[in-house]
Amino acid sequence: MSTHVILRYVVMVLFGAALALVVYAVVSAPSREASRLGMRGLKRRRALEDNDAWKQVEPLVRWLGIRVSGVLNQEFRVKVERQLVLGGDWLGITPDEFVALSIISGVGGLGFGVVAGQMTGMGVAMVFVVGPLFAFLPWLQLSATRDDRLKGINRGLPYAIDLLALAMSAGKDFPGAVRQVVEKSSDPDDPLVEEFARILQELGVGRTRKQALVAFADRAPLEAVQEFVNSVVQAEEKGNPLADVLQIQASMTRMRRGVRAEQMAAKAGVKMIGPLALLMLCIIALILGPMFLKLGEQTADT
Repeated sequence: MSTHVILRYVVMVLFGAALALVVYAVVSAPSREASRLGMRGLKRRRALEDNDAWKQVEPLVRWLGIRVSGVLNQEFRVKVERQLVLGGDWLGITPDEFVALSIISGVGGLGFGVVAGQMTGMGVAMVFVVGPLFAFLPWLQLSATRDDRLKGINRGLPYAIDLLALAMSAGKDFPGAVRQVVEKSSDPDDPLVEEFARILQELGVGRTRKQALVAFADRAPLEAVQEFVNSVVQAEEKGNPLADVLQIQASMTRMRRGVRAEQMAAKAGVKMIGPLALLMLCIIALILGPMFLKLGEQTADT
């Protein structure tokens, strides 16, 4: 038996032993039942209604999430919880279920790696490459969802503040103005509209305006959101006309966005130098390459 075959069997045995230890640790750990109430439960229901693939996988994710809940430490769970909150309670899953989704994705990647390794001749190497890559895919998706959500809030906030100021100038109170923005929105899935609807829900269950707004700033840690929240809270505490404060805030936010856009446009020119230089080198190589080949052939003939 060749050394290569022996090494392959040794790797498979070690991998099987490690997998058995992981399964034993997960099964023997004490589990905890997760709460899926509130906004997270609503997001889960919407995800199940809109995504048939997720509807098929969700029971397995929920089951495995309970199994792995006893293995995760509290510090790691808090970090994952924070990323899920920033992502708008992505899929309505808990931190334990998110880790379970990564495990399921990684196991699927291992199976795909086995098949791909046999087809490409790369063998075990393909398994160790594809498996971790698939396990990392949920983290990449959550990161992209978080960035898109924060960008959507930052982009839509100046116009929403304008509408709030206009509604309050027409005689609405703050909750009524927020309700107007939510009801008149053409996209109920817009992250800013969802946040305003959540503020209304929190006000409806007895939370103060300051508590609801501070929670909004915690879920969307953006400079524009923080300034909006501080302006509303300070206007309420000092008794200043909130409509005037909101108009000033909208103007400042819009001006800051314009300055940021100009800065990004100025940086874009500098960042394009590298790709343009590479593109010019490729063009020069395509033009001069055949010329050098012909000269080489002519020199060889002579």
